[in-house]
Amino acid sequence: MTQTIAKPATPYDALGGAAVIARIVDRFYDLMDTEPTYRALRAMHAADLGPMRASLTGWLSAWAGGSQDWFAANPGKCMMSYHRSLGVTAKTAGQWSDAMARAIAEAGPADKALGRTMAERLDMMAQAMVRR
Repeated sequence: MTQTIAKPATPYDALGGAAVIARIVDRFYDLMDTEPTYRALRAMHAADLGPMRASLTGWLSAWAGGSQDWFAANPGKCMMSYHRSLGVTAKTAGQWSDAMARAIAEAGPADKALGRTMAERLDMMAQAMVRR
């Protein structure tokens, strides 16, 4: 008799859920806050990164198919539209993507291919936010 192994229901589950998302976000903001490479990106944020950590954790969780609490708390809020007013440049989008890819690689899921796919999709979003 063969045993069927259930696939995770969502990318959120496959990533490892809340704990992994929180680790990725914490590593991302730690990198952004301490690495001179990300100075321009860091300058776009408030001194206190606490609210952004909570918001990105909620958004990434919802984006990946976890709790939809972030969308319920931010009805009609579009990440692309919200970032339009921030003057995202190719440089800052690249810094964001690089820091996120590093955070995912260092603190993300055990499935490294899934982590790379996540980083690639988030990079596409970051690049689409560049003001042209």
